Amino acid sequence: MIRLTRLHGEEIFVNVELIKFVEALPDTLLTFTDGDKLHVHESPQEVAQKVLDYRRLVYQPEVASDKK
Repeated sequence: MIRLTRLHGEEIFVNVELIKFVEALPDTLLTFTDGDKLHVHESPQEVAQKVLDYRRLVYQPEVASDKK
């Protein structure tokens, strides 16, 4: 899971495996595989980077530990 911020400032954790789309409309809108949608404060690029970092940590822990 990754930590994101709703537009009103509340921090939430999102399951990255359920994200289908990330769009800038101009706020960042996440669309999930079940059709739910969520606006977040982070840019699409920030969301993408958090997803990549998470996947590296989970699926390639030896690479993630080399970065530290």
